[in-house]
Amino acid sequence: MVQLANKSVQTWMEEMIAMCMPDEVVLIDGSEAQLAALREEAVSTGEMIKLNEEKLPGCYYHRTAENDVARVEDRTFICTPTEEEAGPINNWMAPDEMYAKLKALYNGSMKGRTMYVIPYSMGPVGSPFSKIGVELTDSIYVVLNMAIMTRIGQPVLDSLGDNPEFVKCLHAKKDVNPDDRYIVQFPQDSAIWSINSAYGGNVLLGKKCFALRIASYLGKNEGWMAEHMLILGLENPEGEVKYICAAFPSACGKTNLAMLIPPEHLREKGYKVWTVGDDISWLNIGPDGRLYAINPEAGFFGVAPGTSEKSNFNALESTKQGTIFTNVAINNDDMTVWWEGLDKNPPVNATEWKGAKVNGPEYIAAGGKLAHPNSRFTAPAKNCPCISPEFENPQGVPVDAIVFGGRRAKCAPLVYQSRDWQHGTFVGATMASETTAAAAGAVGVVRRDPMAMKPFVGYNMADYWGHWLEMGKKLGDKAPKIFHVNWFRKDDEGNFLWPGFGDNMRVLLWILDRCAGKVDADEVAVGYVPKPGDIDTAGLDISEDDLKTLLTIDKTEWLKDVEDPETGIKQYFAQFGDRLPKEMAEELEKLEANLKA
Repeated sequence: MVQLANKSVQTWMEEMIAMCMPDEVVLIDGSEAQLAALREEAVSTGEMIKLNEEKLPGCYYHRTAENDVARVEDRTFICTPTEEEAGPINNWMAPDEMYAKLKALYNGSMKGRTMYVIPYSMGPVGSPFSKIGVELTDSIYVVLNMAIMTRIGQPVLDSLGDNPEFVKCLHAKKDVNPDDRYIVQFPQDSAIWSINSAYGGNVLLGKKCFALRIASYLGKNEGWMAEHMLILGLENPEGEVKYICAAFPSACGKTNLAMLIPPEHLREKGYKVWTVGDDISWLNIGPDGRLYAINPEAGFFGVAPGTSEKSNFNALESTKQGTIFTNVAINNDDMTVWWEGLDKNPPVNATEWKGAKVNGPEYIAAGGKLAHPNSRFTAPAKNCPCISPEFENPQGVPVDAIVFGGRRAKCAPLVYQSRDWQHGTFVGATMASETTAAAAGAVGVVRRDPMAMKPFVGYNMADYWGHWLEMGKKLGDKAPKIFHVNWFRKDDEGNFLWPGFGDNMRVLLWILDRCAGKVDADEVAVGYVPKPGDIDTAGLDISEDDLKTLLTIDKTEWLKDVEDPETGIKQYFAQFGDRLPKEMAEELEKLEANLKA
């Protein structure tokens, strides 16, 4: 029996062992020898496949069940004492009822299996802003992914000492039955229980479950913020680095922005971009009263399809060593991996993601996908060529700007600045994207995703906005400036007006100039937009008319966005009833009055 010095961890662990009944319990100490032995065992049982050691050193392949390939929002619950605390956009069940349901499923679920005990730190070990969790799991895949995504093992237990405060994470694969699949957060208990899944997003419980759902609740109570935001540092030719946090709904280029490569003419001048995080920011007020960000993760859990040398060179480079690939295709000739969008040469001798041996080009020509559209790589952040020297800084990095974004064909301009923190909170709260593919239903339908946190807030979204407003009051004049960007504005023929990718840096430079008070701006109905000429367009094939269109506010489109009976801001806010902060209602009135003026 594993014996731990921390009595709280030991007691909880013993309760879970009694319920799950594993044959064996193994403490993960984080040593390379132990992890190497687990990799070997996973290969021997077929749970993992070793890839080409010369071309992809230390890399492995894993395949999930066909019914277990993505996060399951309809099976994800926030179990607070009352339904109002969870709010209208979270699935809720009373904690007692949910515990009873889950205990019946977990009972004996690990018979014949090994339970692995993973102590892990979200954030650098020992940072005042880090938090510790312990995940119990019967999956070697989970152990090896958590070893990439978090800091694990004995140093974490040493840091925890006899502190009873830790997040209790329980995962059992059981029989991967989708009808009994649950991913449940109990915020008041700092507990996460996941059963009947073996897919990363549902079982790497440090990821969205802890880093956002539980952490957002802890942050509200403790006076900090857990946000679905990248963190990047932008270095100017003088060597000064300024940091930006940014939140985007999916399919808006978040990872590409986090690892942005400056366009050539800015590279030649000496501009650089540093990646601190690609997905999650924990934001705390530092001793100087400014907002500081840490990335609680140690790796990238990225979507593989579409990642290429052209679209995201740095992300691709990150995957070339010590990476676990899930549900991509295998090139059987040299035991490397392939996915749609990697290059134009699908392997002829391929194993597609479900395990069938196929001729790749023929399979694709017949409408097949070699890699699952949500196939993944779990890569160590330290592999990233542009990883920030501040990545392990326990104090985090000071944040100058917060950027929200969405995919809007006509509504939002290329960039605008909020009037103040309260207005910026409203800008984040009303964030939306338009659907992009017929597979997701009608194209161009507006989907609200406040702060890109819709699936990830661990309590009532209206209270979450209230917490943002409180943080703004605490920060006062030291608060970061808040902006909104839209790389996806189109002309009347449906063509994108902005080149995107590395050229997005031109917009970030304007944002930082605004933060430093170096440029003026024009006040419009929705905030402040750049003056013509203040966005660097050197070397870009973009006309003055197109730039003007990019920065124009179409009041008719905006009013539609406010008043649409199905997808409008008014309709969205209405579901929160009396819990909606009065400041949000005030900002909505102000916006409407400005648009009608």
